[in-house]
Amino acid sequence: MAAPVQRRLDIEEVGDVTVARFIDKKILDENNIQIIGTQLFGLIEEDGRKKIVLDFTNVEYLSSAALGKLITMDKKVKASGGKLRLCNIRKDIYEVFAITRLNKVFDIRNTQDEAVAGL
Repeated sequence: MAAPVQRRLDIEEVGDVTVARFIDKKILDENNIQIIGTQLFGLIEEDGRKKIVLDFTNVEYLSSAALGKLITMDKKVKASGGKLRLCNIRKDIYEVFAITRLNKVFDIRNTQDEAVAGL
């Protein structure tokens, strides 16, 4: 029997907005990234959520594979007519978003309150 899949996200409802906070400090391991992807995509595909905020408070390091999952997530949210925002991204991680121009793709806010407001 397969071991139960460990949760990689803390999910919180703030009004009609779903806030998903990453649990891991380092999102590097390919297996974990797959689990995160499955859990993120499930918010849209299984739960039909339309307003999602990804909170990076705990995240200290993000691999390029993890960025790929975020791009796919963004496409899935947009395809479903939903909205996605990111918040609480550390300066060094934000620089990766800026270098790769993903800061133009994603709606990035400083705090969770800002990300939830008006979503």
